[in-house]
Amino acid sequence: MEDKHVTISRAQGSLTFPANFQRGFFGSPVKTYTCSHQTVTRYQKRISGRCSTELTSTSKCPAPAPEAERSGVGFEKLSDNRRGEASVEIRVRAEVARQHQQARFAGLNNGVMTNADMRVTEVRQFFELDDAGQMLTKVAMTQLQLFVRAYHRILKL
Repeated sequence: MEDKHVTISRAQGSLTFPANFQRGFFGSPVKTYTCSHQTVTRYQKRISGRCSTELTSTSKCPAPAPEAERSGVGFEKLSDNRRGEASVEIRVRAEVARQHQQARFAGLNNGVMTNADMRVTEVRQFFELDDAGQMLTKVAMTQLQLFVRAYHRILKL
């Protein structure tokens, strides 16, 4: 799924499907899943065997901190009188970042245009952490109980 496609192989052949999506909150102890029981059951009947096992085995999420449960933003941040950055400043930073990414991926010719498009191969090619960065990432993954796939997503940032 990191490559944004899923290949299903059977004895008769294999098919590849696009898989550029985020999973929902089914089974989350914090977020309410909005699909009806009937919708979930219908979907589960369409997926069987190993594919079902793969999807359900990787979808467990740790609960967020109690303060962030309802809105994702704590009260202190919402009630703070400090002003945030102006949209114009954020836009300039985003445009500069996009220009860096376009220059980085100019010669690849493999469909990668932004950091978000990178697969594990490109992440390893373009990003290498120094010792301090490795230690910080290791501590973050341990303390925040992040999944293995989060490592490459962190590097993309």
